[in-house]
Amino acid sequence: MSVKQISIFLENSKGRLAQVTRTLAKEKVNIRALSLADTADFGVLRIIVADPERCISVLKAAGFVAQETKVVAVEVADRPGGLALVLETMEAGGVNVEYMYAYVEKSRDNAVVLCKVDEESKATEALSKAGIATLSAEELARLS
Repeated sequence: MSVKQISIFLENSKGRLAQVTRTLAKEKVNIRALSLADTADFGVLRIIVADPERCISVLKAAGFVAQETKVVAVEVADRPGGLALVLETMEAGGVNVEYMYAYVEKSRDNAVVLCKVDEESKATEALSKAGIATLSAEELARLS
């Protein structure tokens, strides 16, 4: 089970991030989670939104380079060691976590993290066997 993430590639220059958020705001696209990584020359803004297809369309129409990537939304017990358990479970299942970031809302009493993994099916299988819930895009949308 995966969630669609939008990756937007940006020149590392003043105001470029503001342009993206202004464009999305104008089109009433609400960002539910984000991660920003940069180098000296460019950055990658990764976001989760309710309607990824529309978001990509809006961004491309405004001249931004954007693409869709699948990530896994994982419920993490909101207590010390909760994230360690998730990561140990994926490690034991032979899954590499390439990057991760937090979701804005909680699911029940749990935190939610979004993980880009090298093998989605292995990750969800390992997590399921350990009793760790993953969430669909529809379930994430209901949290907000």
